[in-house]
Amino acid sequence: MSGKRIFSFIIVFVFCTGVARSQQMITLEEAIAATLKNNYDILLAENDSAAAAIDKKYIFGGFLPTVNGTLGRTQTTSAQKQEFDGRPEVEGKGIRARNLSAAINLNLVLFDGLKMFATRDRINELFALGQINLKNQVINSTAAVINAYYIIVRQKQQLKAIDEQMSINEERVKLADRKLSVGLGTKPELLQAKVDLNAQKATRLQQQSIMAQSKEQLNQLTGMQLPESFEVSDSIPIKDDMTIENIQNNIQSTSPAILLALKNVDISRIMLKEVKATRWPIISFGSAYNFTQNNNYNNINPYAAIFSSNKGFNFGFTASVPILNYMNVNRNIKQAQLDVTYQEIALKQQKNAVDVLVKAGFYNYQYQVSLLKLEEENIQLAKENVSIALERFKLGVSTFLELREAQKSLEDAYDRLIAARYNTKLSETELLRLKGELVK
Repeated sequence: MSGKRIFSFIIVFVFCTGVARSQQMITLEEAIAATLKNNYDILLAENDSAAAAIDKKYIFGGFLPTVNGTLGRTQTTSAQKQEFDGRPEVEGKGIRARNLSAAINLNLVLFDGLKMFATRDRINELFALGQINLKNQVINSTAAVINAYYIIVRQKQQLKAIDEQMSINEERVKLADRKLSVGLGTKPELLQAKVDLNAQKATRLQQQSIMAQSKEQLNQLTGMQLPESFEVSDSIPIKDDMTIENIQNNIQSTSPAILLALKNVDISRIMLKEVKATRWPIISFGSAYNFTQNNNYNNINPYAAIFSSNKGFNFGFTASVPILNYMNVNRNIKQAQLDVTYQEIALKQQKNAVDVLVKAGFYNYQYQVSLLKLEEENIQLAKENVSIALERFKLGVSTFLELREAQKSLEDAYDRLIAARYNTKLSETELLRLKGELVK
């Protein structure tokens, strides 16, 4: 081997090695893991759930007394004039007074119609609702990542099918050129073969552009955590043994959509208890320690004290009884009852919707699985047909039109097969999403 050829081989090897390293392989699991950590929709749902968790952490604050301390100091300067019956009037300026006050007040609600207990239950249910919302968002984001990942795999398989078509067209160009050179072919055959090859090259460029866009969409779902250039797997795994019984089994307790609706019913019922509690009186225990001190300077009244102080402790009970408040209690109760009815109807509606979606999704899944098996058989027939047509064209017993027709059949078969694989995966993912078992 000459030195020039060795140098060329080294350059090609280094280039291929660099390309291979730049195209980092990203698995579906890695894409999902990046999404769970960085997807903005999930982060927003986590923030809402954290807010509910904070409320739950301080849930027993409603059962504790309130204690407030006050401290005040005032100083006044005034001019006074006093007139008396039988005594001369007195008048003075620059009369100063200083007041110091402090107090600690305690208030404890002993009974409020059990509203505090209903509020505690509502906060617990809101926390549970936040957890369900978070899981629902995780499931939806995971489904979106799975679909986005496998659409790239679909485009990759499509690109591979185009490359296969290009190799056949290149062979057609060589055969047409060879036939023309020996006087057995025609110029239009060669020109048509070149036109078809160029069309495949243009389709390949378009397919590469579509793949690049699909990769950007996947990267967006992961919070832009994937490498700038990455590669995906070559295949789409399919579960072809799913049954409607397994999907419907226990779906009432696993479907996030149903669980959300059910939790809203629970919260509305608790809110009704809170509103009904306002009909009852509120009994509270109160206690306070007070301290006041007054200092008077340049007092013109000889009978007024120049210094006084007062300190003491008090306690007692108070009761606030609702008598008439423009019928607001009755109005609020009726509104809360309507909300309970609304949420119960929404729950039934959601159960029916999930049931319909599961049945329709499973019918689609069955159709896609059957179609996939049929297209897998068709692709073998189309490949064999192209192979026979190519050999007949080489032997000169068939025209380029027959070969081109066989190529078209193979191209259509690839399109249908790749679409069937992806659509089957979509239907499978949708069923698992509805079931709530896409992530554990």
